[in-house]
Amino acid sequence: MSIPVVLVAGLHRSARAAAVDRLLAEHPGSVAIHHDLRSVTQGRVRRVVRDRSGVLETSDVQLAHGCVTCTVREDLLPRLVRLAAAASLLVVDLWDSVEPRSVAEAIDCDEARDLLRLTAVLTALDAEATPEDITRGERLAEIGRPAAAGDQRYLAEVLARQIEYPTGLVLHGGDDEDVELSRRVLAHLAPVTPVHEVTAMPEVTGAAVCTAELAERVDPATAQLPCDARTDEIVTMVWRSRRPLHPARLFEAVDELVTESVRSRGRFWLAGRAERMLAWDAVAGIVSVEDAGPWLAALPEAAWEMVSPARRMAATLDWDAEHGDRIQHLVFTGPDLDRDRIRALLDSCLLTEAEEQAGPGAWAGYHDPFAPILDLQEIA
Repeated sequence: MSIPVVLVAGLHRSARAAAVDRLLAEHPGSVAIHHDLRSVTQGRVRRVVRDRSGVLETSDVQLAHGCVTCTVREDLLPRLVRLAAAASLLVVDLWDSVEPRSVAEAIDCDEARDLLRLTAVLTALDAEATPEDITRGERLAEIGRPAAAGDQRYLAEVLARQIEYPTGLVLHGGDDEDVELSRRVLAHLAPVTPVHEVTAMPEVTGAAVCTAELAERVDPATAQLPCDARTDEIVTMVWRSRRPLHPARLFEAVDELVTESVRSRGRFWLAGRAERMLAWDAVAGIVSVEDAGPWLAALPEAAWEMVSPARRMAATLDWDAEHGDRIQHLVFTGPDLDRDRIRALLDSCLLTEAEEQAGPGAWAGYHDPFAPILDLQEIA
């Protein structure tokens, strides 16, 4: 019989430790494993295994290449398999800046499925720190929390992914006002994800979670994006349009769009790139625009069978007789967000009626400031 495995992620060590301690206390026979990545850039990782009575084992692990992927492949999975023989529950206490998705997908593999059953992915959050940390623009390397040599990610970027991917969120610390504010923030960033307090942990020993479904919740083509909402000062607005965006006008508007909001994401298309879905991802003033693959409308119908049912369903729901599944669908969240201003700014970036009627031949001649980034991604 497979042993349940729960991942506990989170930038906030005290919150993560409290969540892990609670799981160990509530589940007799459970064991937690943690990889300390403070020296990962030198190819060294310290592994700590403990149960509710204390530390059972500490070891230094030497890696051929210092990175999270190496740690999971070379040490975490083999160690979980060994521990499964005597444990009732395995808790993976992830290092601060590790995003849970890659570890969840590594554990949910054919080789280990008979022995290990991933049952929950949790992110533990400090209720006092979370509302501020989601606005912080420092790189992880600047605050001593990189997960690998050359880690260029930003603190808020990692925190957003830790919040939006898991099956549950766990709050710890702060006072009642901190907890209430964090709950309001999380209700906008991850509205479909249950929020618990560390004193009332969720069930973690049931059926296996499907990592493919978790991925579909956050992947650009199928993401379950938040809806329009307002909770006191926190505002989320959704902007949708069928008309293509002018690449130069959108590029000029990027700085204003990302500084007006704390978090924004979604999918969009540019005139001159009608074949490609583009992903928008911004947090704390840092924006990323990436090629997310072809729109289904750009593929032959026979190729639809090669994509997931969730992808086909998302395309069907967005389908338009003229543009197919091509759509502008962006969501912005921030304090006292001026919805009318952002909507007007985005609308001004759309092609005018005359520009749209000019057609793809004319669009191909537009100056595209996104080209150096997107074309390089295609080559890579």
